[in-house]
Amino acid sequence: METPAFLDRDRPDVPDLVVPGGVTPFYLQGRPVRGRLVRLGVLTDVLLTRHDHPNVVNRLAGKALALVAGLASALKFQGAFSLQIKGDGPVTMLVADCTDTGALRFYARTDDDALDALLLDTPNPTDRDLLGNGYMALTVDQGPDMERHQGIVDLAGDDLAAMATHYFSTSEQHACWIYLCCTMTDAGWRAGGLVLERIAGEGGTHVVGDEDADASWETATILASTLSTKEVLDDTLPSATLLHRLFHQEDLHVSQPRALAYGCRCSRARLANVLEGFDTDDLDHMCQDDGQIVMTCEFCNHDFRFPRKDIAPRSA
Repeated sequence: METPAFLDRDRPDVPDLVVPGGVTPFYLQGRPVRGRLVRLGVLTDVLLTRHDHPNVVNRLAGKALALVAGLASALKFQGAFSLQIKGDGPVTMLVADCTDTGALRFYARTDDDALDALLLDTPNPTDRDLLGNGYMALTVDQGPDMERHQGIVDLAGDDLAAMATHYFSTSEQHACWIYLCCTMTDAGWRAGGLVLERIAGEGGTHVVGDEDADASWETATILASTLSTKEVLDDTLPSATLLHRLFHQEDLHVSQPRALAYGCRCSRARLANVLEGFDTDDLDHMCQDDGQIVMTCEFCNHDFRFPRKDIAPRSA
């Protein structure tokens, strides 16, 4: 049986950080609208600064973290909810995931030459400029004993929020309104967002032609559109206050906030188990001049060092 992460003494020295009110769920009574306000706070800075990415990549990654936090918190599951984007742009891969307990992590893979060329020509690229053409996949993984649920769509739109909205309108046929933001503030990197969903009517389906429901949804999205990046990223502004500003005339009901946390799940024991799956020649090839094999976790950017003499293939 695999050792649970919280009991694994071979995990790297990474931050033990929790943001208690990272996600604030809410709904509008009598209207077909529910939502989540996401504010990663200082967790944004801790996650992003473990990597040495340019600011434009950090902004994209921060929005991805806010997105998976907002989407995962709406689901009932045990495991991990992940976003994966592969494209032909300078950011060739972007992965972010959030567990059912709110543990977040990410990594981004870049083509540095292509990114330098893009920034030389376009100093303020859009998310689409960074990602190019490709696909987005959203996956719920509840472990090897449960079937994974995954949806995949082509990238569409100039920013990550539009790409996610396109996903739900095509793959899930589900009306959503999404706002995402990430920027460097005086207090460090901050990220957040707002996700609205049009919930099903009586009987589990949308009430086609229900003018009141259509009008309520349109009103909610118009009010949400007044939200500013400054408000979302203001550490001193309580989430309940911000939601009241937006929806106080729409019979707002704020639910219990949910925590977000630093959540890399790597461990030395797990990686040692991976190394033992290689044959002797491969292990010798990976060995550096100092007799060590170095494996780097792409999520937390921590180097694990293994003495070659201590690693033997299982078949040996």
